[in-house]
This record gives sequence, structure tokens and C-alpha cells, in this order.
Amino acid sequence: MRRFDPWPHAMAASMWGNAGLIRTLMAREILGRYRGSALGLLWSLFNPIFMLGVYTFVFGVVFKARWGSDSSGSPSEYALTLFVGLIAFNLFAECVNRAPGLILANANYVKKVVFPLEVLPIVNLGAALFHALVSLAVWLIFFLLLSGIPPWTALWVPATLVPLALWVLGVSWALASLGVYLRDVGQVVGLAMTSLMFLSPVFYPASALPERLRPIFELNPLTSIIEMMRQVLMAGQRPSLTQLGVQCVVAFLAASLGFAWFQKTRRGFADVL
Repeated sequence: MRRFDPWPHAMAASMWGNAGLIRTLMAREILGRYRGSALGLLWSLFNPIFMLGVYTFVFGVVFKARWGSDSSGSPSEYALTLFVGLIAFNLFAECVNRAPGLILANANYVKKVVFPLEVLPIVNLGAALFHALVSLAVWLIFFLLLSGIPPWTALWVPATLVPLALWVLGVSWALASLGVYLRDVGQVVGLAMTSLMFLSPVFYPASALPERLRPIFELNPLTSIIEMMRQVLMAGQRPSLTQLGVQCVVAFLAASLGFAWFQKTRRGFADVL
């Protein structure tokens, strides 16, 4: 029986050794999503532009929402602040929602050929990161048009995405394995993501939460990541290196645990499928 190494060094070795395969599958995943459509890859640009326009109209014009306690902000400012949270949340939700079906959708890789199944969540993350970066580019263009040059601290955005990407990988590896054995996982995850969207500071700032509830909401890793992204993009403040370092360490541990679970349980995939 083939032995699958569950330790973190094997996780890094798989990413490095299968880098070419990951790039190929990632390109196929991105292009395949729009294959057959008239506009093709341009849809990845039009979708965030359309959604940003919708958020500006609904929350800024119809509901006249303003961020936090500041009632002087413009509708476009609210929409841009909201959109930052949605970029982070949608990246997480897109990967996690698809994770339970990753192995099921690629059963031929399990049964017929020797294939590094652990790269499938990485490919999924890479495609989601591509769309998140397109959305971020749209955000930067609108910010430039409405408010001028973004603060230099926007250069910290890639660093804030590191713990988010590690969390995504850890959860995706765990759910991809569970989805093989428990087919109901996909339904539960869909409900959980809908709830998580409103339990994360996407539509409101974390400061709006009651003081007694904040420690509970801080257990949600998206809370600090979303707030940090807004901090570097909107407020022009550099993130706390200590906080960022702690987040990266915790997220790496989560990724390592998810990878270990995937490697330990993958031996039974062929029997179930």
C-alpha cells in the first residue's frame, strides 16, 4: 500500500514538485468557467464591476447606509468599504463551498491513475485567487476615480491574504476528504457559509458589535483578516506585524491539520467511490 506523508514538509514538497501541474490545472479551471460564452474571460471583469454598482445603489442610495457611526460618508465610500469585505469573504466561501465535491468531481483521478489528489484544493484556491485579484483591481480603479490614489499601505494586501489562503487550504483539505465519506457535508457547508457571511464583518465594522460579543466573533478568522484588509486599503494604516505573524502561524497550523487529515483518509477514497 502506498504511504502518504501527512507532515507539513510533504505539503510544501507537493506544492513545489507539482507546480507545473498546478499551473496547468489552474489555467484550465479559470478558462473552463467561461468556455463557450461570447465574452469569455471578460466576464471575470464585468461581474465585480456590476456587483460594485449594485452595492452602491442598494446600500448607498436605497438604504442610505453609512459605515459605522460616520453619517457623512458618501454612498460610494460605503460600497467600496463593503466590497473589500466581500472580496475576502467570497474568496473563502468560493473555495469552501466547492471543497466537499472536489474528489467526487474528479473520481477518475482516484480510480484510474496515480494522481496527487492533494493539489486539487490548491488549484481551487488558485482559481479563486485569480478572481479575487480581478475584483481587487476593479476596487482600485473605482477608488482611483472616486477618491484619488490609494494609500501606499495597499501594498500590504498580499501579506493579508497569506493567512486567508492557508485557512482556505486547511478547511478545503478537510472538507474534500469528508465529502467523499459523508455526502451531506456539501449541504451543511452551504448553510454554514450563508450564516458566516452575516457573522463576519462584511456589511458592518467589527466595532459595531456589542463589547461582550466581540471575543466570540474574534474566533472567526475572517474577522481579523477583513478588518486588516480594510485597514491597509481604506484607512492607510500598516497592519500590526505581531497580529499578522500570529494569524499566519495559526493559519499554517490549520492548513497542516487539514493536510494531515486528507493524507490519512485518502486511502479509502477508491473503496467509497
